[in-house]
Amino acid sequence: MKAWYLPLSATAALLVFPLLWLVSTSLKQPGTEFTYPPRWIPEPIFWRNYVDALAQEPFGLYLRNTLTITVAATLGAVITASLAAFGFARIRFPGRDVLFILLLSTMMLPDVVTLVPKYILFSKLHWINTFLPLTVPFWFGGGAFNIFLIRQFFMTLPYELDEAARIDGASNFRIYAQLLMPLSVPALATVVILTAVNNWNDFLSPLIYLNSPARFTLALGLQNYQTLYGTQWAWLMAASMLMIAPMLILFFSFQRFFIEGIQLTGLAGR
Repeated sequence: MKAWYLPLSATAALLVFPLLWLVSTSLKQPGTEFTYPPRWIPEPIFWRNYVDALAQEPFGLYLRNTLTITVAATLGAVITASLAAFGFARIRFPGRDVLFILLLSTMMLPDVVTLVPKYILFSKLHWINTFLPLTVPFWFGGGAFNIFLIRQFFMTLPYELDEAARIDGASNFRIYAQLLMPLSVPALATVVILTAVNNWNDFLSPLIYLNSPARFTLALGLQNYQTLYGTQWAWLMAASMLMIAPMLILFFSFQRFFIEGIQLTGLAGR
């Protein structure tokens, strides 16, 4: 077993290398980013890059836009995906399995296939250059994978819990809200992390649907550090680090639940 530690450590180091280079470059004085031989630990450490990156006037606006989109989309995905998952996992109705298979089949469609039809639809609804195309779809389940993940977790919970609650007069919604949801924190945390990270880092969707700089997200705003005459690499790396930091904090805060949710998904066979 210990023989695997060496290749795993080498792979981990390879994956961490870009992040370490990002941190190192963000702390270098502007103009010294490409000195040779490269220095991993800058001398001196130039913390002012972070101050200058934050001082860029649109940064706060981009941060607020990104937070608005991420929170709205994540909240919608958790609520609606869990409701749909409850229906597929705990309520027996004709055609349930067929509908679930149809739902899973949508995962086989690449996003690029539906890109043009979605743009036409949102254009007809006059949603272009608003946050609606980036948030409203997540209030319809947020994707088949979220529903599948929570549904599989619901299936691991004993059905006797529902029967006991119904004997006490609980409705389906009460069973969902007060019984299953508190027991499904690992699965819900997994959906929160995956959805939040996806929306926080998304570049393509805001690029397509947002036209006004006043509505740009952080992913689009990083382009401000790249101009026709050059790139402020130290500022760009500092801004990138500031963008990454919230997602790192989110992941490590929910890491235990995230791993547990992934491990328990798919154990049920009903």
